[in-house]
Amino acid sequence: MKAASETPKSGFDIVKWLLVFVILSLAVVGNYLYELTALEKAIAIVVLVVIAGAVAAQTHKGRTFINFAKESRTEVRKVVWPTRQETMQTTLVVLVATLIMGLLLWGLDAILLRVVSFLTGLGI
Repeated sequence: MKAASETPKSGFDIVKWLLVFVILSLAVVGNYLYELTALEKAIAIVVLVVIAGAVAAQTHKGRTFINFAKESRTEVRKVVWPTRQETMQTTLVVLVATLIMGLLLWGLDAILLRVVSFLTGLGI
């Protein structure tokens, strides 16, 4: 997709992203500078991250992300999930196939080790 065919962004989006950066920077710097309890720090960081998220959601990219998340949630609801029995059977098949391949590779490794030791005369 060409950049010219995308929806034009407003110049105000740059200001919003700068504000998001400042808010998140404030959370990081404030975490180091202020002597608060762990609970107070956690609450302050969560509040600042929520505010930054709300500001970011007002941008073009933020609205696009929110729309994508809503559509993804709708698609996940359409998925037909396997039953417990199907999951257990599939897991068992994978485990057996892995065991068989492991034994085959172990046997092949042992054969190749004997062939190489015979050819080189090292007697490993």
